[in-house]
Amino acid sequence: MTATLPRREGTRRPPAAPAAPRRRADRARALVGAAYAAPTALVVGLFFLVPLGLVAWMSLHRWPLLGKPRLNAPDNYTGIADDELLRTAAWFTVKYTVITTVLLFAVALGLALLVQHRRPGVGFFRTAFYLPMAVGFASASLLFLGLLSDEIGPVTDLLARLGLVDGYVSWTGGSPDSALASAVLLVLWRFAGFAMLILLTGLQAIPTDVHEAAKVDGATRWQAFRRITLPLMRPTIALVLTMITTGSLLAFDQFWILTRGGPDNSTTSVVMVIYREAFVRLDLGSAAGISVVLLVVLVLFNAVQLGVLRRRSS
Repeated sequence: MTATLPRREGTRRPPAAPAAPRRRADRARALVGAAYAAPTALVVGLFFLVPLGLVAWMSLHRWPLLGKPRLNAPDNYTGIADDELLRTAAWFTVKYTVITTVLLFAVALGLALLVQHRRPGVGFFRTAFYLPMAVGFASASLLFLGLLSDEIGPVTDLLARLGLVDGYVSWTGGSPDSALASAVLLVLWRFAGFAMLILLTGLQAIPTDVHEAAKVDGATRWQAFRRITLPLMRPTIALVLTMITTGSLLAFDQFWILTRGGPDNSTTSVVMVIYREAFVRLDLGSAAGISVVLLVVLVLFNAVQLGVLRRRSS
């Protein structure tokens, strides 16, 4: 005799939670998120958005350092095209950016590949390569100014004893090429270790299984580097290149301390022109106009650069 199961007339779902408490919980989570983001938003607003708005407002005025500002829009922008010193500085800044980006990235990548694998003494070399970052940039510029001095610096004496130079050489003011080379050498010494550290992080993030599989398939080191390492490191490379190019386009300390823009304004950067407009000619409005144009150029350049690198990695 079989038992008869009761017939189910329908499956009942548990009652849904009331809408009002759910909305209150969502609002509470939103308020907690806003509370966490508020300090960062306050700092960004006070130290970035407010100064940016002030610079944009100043760029529309004839704004002397001492005196009452007077609206003169758009004279500060139209006068940029007629500034011969600014055109010279822009061309020099672009040339310096190209040279520095290529050399600094190549040196940093070489150092990262050199200290990539764990072996005896690799920790010492990683620290030694990164150690110049502990020196402030202005201090490093003053250090190179003393080392390269044709009066008290040891570099000229050492090269003269080795027979590489004849007499005293003015490295920072003798010729445009030597002044540019001195600044590039300073930047390589100061920032190569920092860029190396970022690239080293990207290298160590690549799974070792990928390289082992390529080795089993018979790929050479160059093939593995070109077809595996570089494609997987494109986000890291994009970050490093963006930082290098942005820093080079905003170069100021090394040229102001090493060369003072000489000889004959041949090493004057765009930021040095902004400084001279503001604190030598005492025209803050003109300096603000050049700053706004430089900011727009930086944003467009970085957007194009990141877009190209991301498109190639997809």
